[in-house]
Amino acid sequence: MTALVIGVDGGGTSTRCVVATVTGEIAGRGYGGGSNILSAADPGGSLRGALLAALAGLDPREVTAGVFGLAGGDSARERTEAVTAEAWRAAGLPGRPSVVSDALVAFAGATAEASGAVLIAGTGAVAARIDDRRLTGRADGYGWLLGDEGSGTWIGRRAVQAVLASVDGRAAPTALLGCFAGGAPEGPGPTGPTQKAGPGPGSAEPVPSAQEIVRRVHAGIAESGPAWLARLAPAVEEAARNGDAAATAILDEAARRLTATAGALGPVSGPLVLAGSLLTEPTLLAGKVRAGLTGTVVTARDSAAGAAALALHAAAPGTVPEPLAAHRRLIG
Repeated sequence: MTALVIGVDGGGTSTRCVVATVTGEIAGRGYGGGSNILSAADPGGSLRGALLAALAGLDPREVTAGVFGLAGGDSARERTEAVTAEAWRAAGLPGRPSVVSDALVAFAGATAEASGAVLIAGTGAVAARIDDRRLTGRADGYGWLLGDEGSGTWIGRRAVQAVLASVDGRAAPTALLGCFAGGAPEGPGPTGPTQKAGPGPGSAEPVPSAQEIVRRVHAGIAESGPAWLARLAPAVEEAARNGDAAATAILDEAARRLTATAGALGPVSGPLVLAGSLLTEPTLLAGKVRAGLTGTVVTARDSAAGAAALALHAAAPGTVPEPLAAHRRLIG
């Protein structure tokens, strides 16, 4: 019998699960929809789907520890604990998983160092200080309604506001109008496939009224949760690359806010990990944010593997022979 651990990284748009051996080898992977308790439409279903897929062909009874890093979990702790426990039981797993901040698993997925900081910008946004693999300080991460400044959802909301201002005459035309010219945006997340920003000003393709745009946005949020707004983020990126003033202003402001969020942590020892699709992909936003940061900056790699690495460190004494070596092997 080979002991196993489970790590889960859940965001507003997608959920990733890793099953690993206690020596740091990946035994299974699974994926699901968004599991941010504050913004995803069905977080429990997404967690169950990712767990079951990762455990395919494996014996659940061999699992000795699990760590879930979930966006939004700190703001809705009781509900998060209930949803994760239910998904864990539904997958036939013994015991109960630990629930930690998505910031902690992002950090552990990028480095085996015990201390440092992390800045996440994906569907949501948060910065956190890490000391001895514990979260000891944080800035933002308050959800789409109250914070997450500079996130994909924040960018999407600003894009809709720019489009409405253009449609009703409060602002100049913008290529972002094209996000709604052919229908509602489609795609899984901030940097995934989505309707392009176009055709832009002067196109023969009709643009819906402001009221129709508002209706579409509310319908999208009702169907998919607030994370639906993040589907507009790639269109803002594309429009900014093509010189659109409104899109460029949105990304400039997003970068300023994310840099300020990281700076609010104060001086930290160890590396600063950049995580989330908006900062790990070669985006304009990532470049703008990096330009405003100092110190050692590391790009996140596999947050689900980071969660599994934390499970290795949290396993019962004697279960994992060399936790640090297994951690390094697991994150590559």
